[in-house]
Amino acid sequence: MPLLRGKGANEKTSSAPIPEPSENVVAICDVNGENLDRAAAAFKGARAFRDFRKLYETIKESEIDGVVVSTTEHTHAYATMPALKMKKPVYCEKPLTRDVAEARLITKAAADAGVVTQMGTQIHGMPNYRRVVELIQSGAIGKVREAHVCVSRSWGLQSQEEAEKNKDIVFVTERPKEEQTPPPYLDWDLWLGPAPYRPYNEVYFPGPKWYRWWDFGNGTMSDLGSHWNDLPFWALKLDAPLSIEAFGPEPHPEIAPANMHAVYEYGPRGEMPACTLHWHQGSSKPDVWKNDPLISQWGSGVLFIGDQGMLLSDYSKHVLLPEAQFKDFQPPKPFIADSPGQHAEWINAIKNGTPTASPFSYAGPLSEANHLGNVAFRAGGKILWDAKAMKITNNEAANRFLSREPRKGWSL
Repeated sequence: MPLLRGKGANEKTSSAPIPEPSENVVAICDVNGENLDRAAAAFKGARAFRDFRKLYETIKESEIDGVVVSTTEHTHAYATMPALKMKKPVYCEKPLTRDVAEARLITKAAADAGVVTQMGTQIHGMPNYRRVVELIQSGAIGKVREAHVCVSRSWGLQSQEEAEKNKDIVFVTERPKEEQTPPPYLDWDLWLGPAPYRPYNEVYFPGPKWYRWWDFGNGTMSDLGSHWNDLPFWALKLDAPLSIEAFGPEPHPEIAPANMHAVYEYGPRGEMPACTLHWHQGSSKPDVWKNDPLISQWGSGVLFIGDQGMLLSDYSKHVLLPEAQFKDFQPPKPFIADSPGQHAEWINAIKNGTPTASPFSYAGPLSEANHLGNVAFRAGGKILWDAKAMKITNNEAANRFLSREPRKGWSL
């Protein structure tokens, strides 16, 4: 099993021990030489690479049973696609891709390959989300026509004062003009991958500094949206939004915002009515969140508003509201089996044919929807979405945010 590393905290060299492998890792790859050496010491016998393109060219298909991708998100699709073309199972960390077009390509490639896939949204595998989905889908609060996702993290484009207040990990408002020398263990050109070339600067590395730059990530929406929007997407059986509108500061051509509000309109889905999903990031909060004494105590969470009550949840707990109304409420018998964990679930699926809970057929559309929130923000107005054609129908210029041309030498 090849293991492609290098995302987020993994980009920074750590002295923490790597767990004893329980599977046979045949190849490892990382653009960070120090991390690669450390992994090689743990996975003895695994062939080591800096460039995953070379890994795929070198390792025999017969040696591979599955591929784990945990690179930066702007290379997720490029590390994932070769495995799918080889019809190999893939575990890819969230977010699945950098943009809408990549998400669509990976979703289709996974369907064509017919292999086991899983996007790494570890919260998806925890019991709390499953109990919330059961409550919503069994009608505990009636028909849900409105939901709010509130994420307290406020990282991205903002003033220095705000950045300090919000504990942002880096303050930057423009692309730096200063060219710095990359750390000796980092292959900067490989780190950039398909992104347009730019000189190295410490505002990009180590992760997750990079995630605020449109060339490398999609800010908090793409990162934490993979976790928080996952719950309403699952519980409400959401698919492609009909329209998306976003509010916030003036869009920056290179940097994602620290604070924003996006509004998604979804049509009816089976017995579920049309609904509106709100994404609130940073300082954005709905009135019900600000004015209710109980709800306002929750820093981050998902609020479902039904015609017979409300449900408020975060990663690990949930509550039905008003509490007095649900004092004697008996929850339905669990009908979603608990998970052994996202990683084990994927391994079990390869070995035993059991399902995964976040396959690319689910994670792809979820990723698309998250990306469309950013597209609407960058477009500066409401966008109407034709999912089948993968096209914004009311703002031709906004379609440029759906994809990009990769740098020479990189292709999907």
